[in-house]
Amino acid sequence: MDIADSIEQQVSTHPVVLYMKGTPQQPQCGFSANAVQILNACGVEDFFAVNVLADPEIRQGIKDYSSWPTIPQLYVNGEFVGGSDIMAEMFQNGELKKLLEK
Repeated sequence: MDIADSIEQQVSTHPVVLYMKGTPQQPQCGFSANAVQILNACGVEDFFAVNVLADPEIRQGIKDYSSWPTIPQLYVNGEFVGGSDIMAEMFQNGELKKLLEK
């Protein structure tokens, strides 16, 4: 299975997937920590997290897969939502919570 197939499997089999630097318990960058805090504030505590620092192929593969240059990246129900800045904006206007409740 190539990296794109692995990513496709991850985002299609888990309702909420966060590609991040580090883990939810120990984020390795401020943007990833912010993404975890936003998900928790929306009531999502059980999500599938992928530590891109543990696998260089995933780290580059997710950027290619989404055509998005930065990490973290959030997927909800198989759809790419965005990075930390988009998550923060959607959280502030209530859109993210609605999306996560679907």
